[in-house]
Amino acid sequence: MKIFLATKNKGKIKDFEKLTEGMNIEVLSILDDIKIPDVVEDGTTFEENSQKKALEISKFIKITTISDDSGLCVDALNGEPGIFSARYAGEDGNDEKNNEKLLQNLKDVPKEKRTAHFISVVSIAFPDGKVESFSGRADGEILFENCGDGGFGYDPLFYSYDLKKSFGVASPEEKKSVSHRGRAFRKLIESKILESKNNVSKFENK
Repeated sequence: MKIFLATKNKGKIKDFEKLTEGMNIEVLSILDDIKIPDVVEDGTTFEENSQKKALEISKFIKITTISDDSGLCVDALNGEPGIFSARYAGEDGNDEKNNEKLLQNLKDVPKEKRTAHFISVVSIAFPDGKVESFSGRADGEILFENCGDGGFGYDPLFYSYDLKKSFGVASPEEKKSVSHRGRAFRKLIESKILESKNNVSKFENK
């Protein structure tokens, strides 16, 4: 089965490729020179943004499409950066600038109040307009400085309660086992939705 992964984030592409290892699924992305429309993520929740992106792209390219909207929610910051995680430092920001802003906003917050969690909502949309969503969560806290250079985004600052280490030093296999995205994706797999004969994309019959 061919599935298009709707993201420009190479880190997410690698994550999904790891998650689908051993499955009879070919993961396609923009790295395969497939042109997709720009989707304005103007929803107010992770689910709204995830579903909108999956639906619009699936209808456009006629391929079953998976979209993930995820973010970091910090309790001391009233849930920020939340749905704005990728552009926390502005539209021209990047991982480094986002992390710098997060540390600056938490500079006076003690360790016991730096609790946070990652949320991921994975949506799968089919060219016929059907869409389903699955969510996952990973709990932890924000460190005072980067720890490790693995992963992407806020990973070096996120201390995972499950792994007892930062996502920045965790191996891909370790992160896959407890990450918010991994948990959401496993729910999708366990739903058996990919095994339905009615969900084969038109692209596969060409």
